[in-house]
Amino acid sequence: MSPVSRARKKAPQPVTHSVTGLFKDVLNDFSALGADPAAVDVELLASEVLGQFHDVPVEDGEEPLGLELIAFAQRKITPGAAALLAALAVVAETDVERKAADAGLETVLGRGIPAPPWAGGLGRVTAGECWRTGDVYGDESSLLIVFAHGDQVHGLLALLDFTEGGRVRDLVVIDQPGEVLKEMRDQAEADPELVVLEAVDPADAHRLIADGLDATDHLDEADVSEDYARFHAVALTWCRALPEPSLVPEVSEWSADERAAVVEQFVVASGEDADAARAIGSLLLEHGLRTDPANPLRVGPEKLARFLEGLLGEEYELDADHEDAVEPVVLAWAQWAAEREGLTETATAALEEAVAEYLGEYNDEDDSPLERYFGDVGDLSPSELADALERRMFAVPSLTAEIGDEEVDLDPGDPEQRRALVIAEADEDEEEERLVLRATVVDQLWEDEPAEAWQAVQRLQEGELDRVEIFDQLIDALAGTLLESEELEYDADGYLEALAELG
Repeated sequence: MSPVSRARKKAPQPVTHSVTGLFKDVLNDFSALGADPAAVDVELLASEVLGQFHDVPVEDGEEPLGLELIAFAQRKITPGAAALLAALAVVAETDVERKAADAGLETVLGRGIPAPPWAGGLGRVTAGECWRTGDVYGDESSLLIVFAHGDQVHGLLALLDFTEGGRVRDLVVIDQPGEVLKEMRDQAEADPELVVLEAVDPADAHRLIADGLDATDHLDEADVSEDYARFHAVALTWCRALPEPSLVPEVSEWSADERAAVVEQFVVASGEDADAARAIGSLLLEHGLRTDPANPLRVGPEKLARFLEGLLGEEYELDADHEDAVEPVVLAWAQWAAEREGLTETATAALEEAVAEYLGEYNDEDDSPLERYFGDVGDLSPSELADALERRMFAVPSLTAEIGDEEVDLDPGDPEQRRALVIAEADEDEEEERLVLRATVVDQLWEDEPAEAWQAVQRLQEGELDRVEIFDQLIDALAGTLLESEELEYDADGYLEALAELG
């Protein structure tokens, strides 16, 4: 969404350490508006204020912060309070808040504060032309809606993601919509086989942005731009000037027979193993019906990327026997669906290139635990592989570590990531020197160097010691042979003798 750079910018605000302090800062901002601000400036300021509360959760029994701000302003006898309430009576996102702000304004005016002379001009926008540009596949679109305050023209630009139900990912207000529209035209003219530009009926534009905002706002953790919350309220305010949203076309349910018939068409066309093509094709159709019900067979690189993410995240269950067929079958699906959609050769080639790249990433990430344990192992006999697996799993029993608030998968074949796994497993009160020794022992067992370390483990296991007790003895053996040095150095011969005595 290249025109984002044209969005109105605001200087970073200082962190406020209390709700009351925040409310006071808000009143100060509205007091500083002056006697004759532009209506758009007032509306954007109100939207920015409300944006600060957008992601604040409301506990049961608590009032939204917007209503608390209105109640706070209503208790003040200042022009700033009147200005804030006049703005929120128009820009607040819910009827409840707008009515509360209007009532609060009447209370403040009843105490002798004059009404802001500019209040009557708020929200009086006229909707103009609407345009949409996006990729030829229909994965994403940038929707531009032009609005005018008298002779002042502004644009509302929204990035719509149709791989997730048409939700809004980015939202900005721009000062020069004509220049943005020219950029959109230039992009479409420069690459007509991959970029489309079309005028949008205002009622359809209203539906697209209203449904997109609603879809995003109902997500627990929405991946949106920093500007999304800032322009959210003003977007809703201006869109009230558009015609009523057009009706969403009714989507019919697909019967089991219809699903099976489409999958069989793909199986025949794919030329791949029938069982694998049928299994993976069924999952691809299921993904389309869930994320893009109006057009489940629409194909696009981002749509297929989301499908592969679903496979990696085990959102879709795939028989292990079909894992190796994911790459050829997904590529075959892309080709089949592209031909079905009537995409040009250029668009189809670009699709195949992008999907091949995503499949490369998928294959890199979709490694089994066994692959991570044996990634650097050469040709070994079955018995040698079994012994190596037992040794490495003893050294590194878990491949996940909690970093911050997230649990992440790590590669024990990478020394730094293996060290992170050691730290994650260790007790919080373990001394740093002993933690370094623990990591050294883990490295020795991983590399089987010296081999005597694993031999000592096997003897200790026969004595029915658990893993913690065995590691304590290995670490003690290594600690007893340390040399006086700034670096970790030990007497190698002495260490081997200490290992030989274990068990």
